[in-house]
Amino acid sequence: MKSNLAWDDFRLVKAIADHGGLTGAATALSVNHSTVFRRLGQIEEQLGLPLFERRKTGYVATVAGEEMATLATRMDEDVTAFDRRLAGRDVAPSGEVRVTTTDTLYLNMLLPIFAAFRRAHPAIRLDVAIGNQTLNLSKRDADVAIRASDSPGETLVGRRLATLTWAIYARHDDVLEQEGTTDLTTLFDRNWVTLGDQLGYVKAARYVRDHVAPEQIALRSSAVIGLTEAVEQGLGIGPLPCFIADQRPCLKRLTPPNPDFSTGLWILTHPDIRHAPRVRAFMDFCGNELAKKRGLFEGAG
Repeated sequence: MKSNLAWDDFRLVKAIADHGGLTGAATALSVNHSTVFRRLGQIEEQLGLPLFERRKTGYVATVAGEEMATLATRMDEDVTAFDRRLAGRDVAPSGEVRVTTTDTLYLNMLLPIFAAFRRAHPAIRLDVAIGNQTLNLSKRDADVAIRASDSPGETLVGRRLATLTWAIYARHDDVLEQEGTTDLTTLFDRNWVTLGDQLGYVKAARYVRDHVAPEQIALRSSAVIGLTEAVEQGLGIGPLPCFIADQRPCLKRLTPPNPDFSTGLWILTHPDIRHAPRVRAFMDFCGNELAKKRGLFEGAG
């Protein structure tokens, strides 16, 4: 029997297996639900056997469905690897570099560096994805990541640029009797602001959650930049990255940088494209400029 299956058929089966149903697969493939339903029926008819069990909880792959999904994964990885190898053979620093970073780094540090980079390399265009989620460099969701991490990934290459430090800050005119103290316990009776559950994994956020009573939390923010603004408005004291807060004249440190809050700042790429001229030019330029700011990142001013 000749099945005459196409690559898109494998992609469709993989999408259904990954999402456990037709709705998620349709969204992932940017088609409508009925198209996925109809095409799955045609594939199963071609093969003469079911690829999924239809259950109340969703679609569960049969042995044949699992084999197709696994093969699709390998095919996708091979195509992605080929794409990376081609990207690594650029002969001149031109084209597009996709960068992923956080909003705090982008707004408080990277924009002037990006502007200077564009002046130095006008043939290279930047596509910047801003967010706290970690994009997959192996899948080429991005070419370069500039991010804070204690475990940047064994499959990536790059350099550690600095240690990102945090300290407790207050609005400058919010005079505290305990000003200058390094004992956080004397500050726990004040109003605090902290990061919300979306960033609950951040070390400083975990510390506040573990040590400050819930009734003393005046505000939670889903973004570090929002936390900074909240402290500036006098809503409470709170932990902030030194490279942001030390650039705000209206903010003052209540404690030295806490090493328990710190994390590494990295610039990373995938080994297959590290020697691509456009990627190498971006990594070298931005890495060197960020390294010049090491004192600011590490709370030394």
